Amino acid sequence: MITVKNSKLNEIPFLHIADSTKWEEQLPSIIFIHGFTSRKEFNLYYAYLLAEKGFRVILPEALYHGERSTGLSGNELNLHFWEIIIRTIEELDIVKSSFEDEQLIDPSRVGVVGTSMGGIVTLGALTQYPWIKVAASLMGMPYYEKFALHQIDELQRHGVDIPLTKDEIAHLMNKIRELDLSKQTDKLRNRPLLFWHGKQDSVVPYSPAFHFYETIKPLYDKQPENLSFIIDEKAGHKVSTTGVIETVKWFETYL
Repeated sequence: MITVKNSKLNEIPFLHIADSTKWEEQLPSIIFIHGFTSRKEFNLYYAYLLAEKGFRVILPEALYHGERSTGLSGNELNLHFWEIIIRTIEELDIVKSSFEDEQLIDPSRVGVVGTSMGGIVTLGALTQYPWIKVAASLMGMPYYEKFALHQIDELQRHGVDIPLTKDEIAHLMNKIRELDLSKQTDKLRNRPLLFWHGKQDSVVPYSPAFHFYETIKPLYDKQPENLSFIIDEKAGHKVSTTGVIETVKWFETYL
């Protein structure tokens, strides 16, 4: 039987899903990161399917989302986008270390996956954590600095006041560059990486992610099977059933 528990680690609420008969065992594990304005519960179907395959799945709640909501409006939340990205990446290590200390995960078999904002987080996390063995970015995008500069330009063009000083913006941009996978592709180290994207996605267009995939293909010459990009010709900003199934297969194969 698959069991779901709602728990909290410091300030991080999370859902914990695994086969109840293996609950105390050291299992290969996957951290699943939800999308912008979403919440951890909305990805339970992924977690259930992964848990059925023998994985322990952890779904943390991102800052200002779900149980951590502070009542910010959509526009206010947009202004915290990169704070959320950076904090979530930092919290991945906290979550992983806690489960490792409890000997509930196999530290050599840990994967990370996310949808939309969660996919963006996943790609940034690959620059920081060698312990990520397998990753999947569903509707994500790796070009942190370009995306951040575009967002700032758009906010200024629409007359939106950015509540940061020039020094604070400079500090933020420095941190964003540190997490920009497009600038440090050597950190991929042939780790299995799956991309899924709908070709009709108007929220996070597929072309930047596909361009990145094309640029890193030579890095996987010796193990081309470790890199895959699935394009759904008809899908928008929602992972199709086929995309969900292929994500589960990816982790079943490589983790």
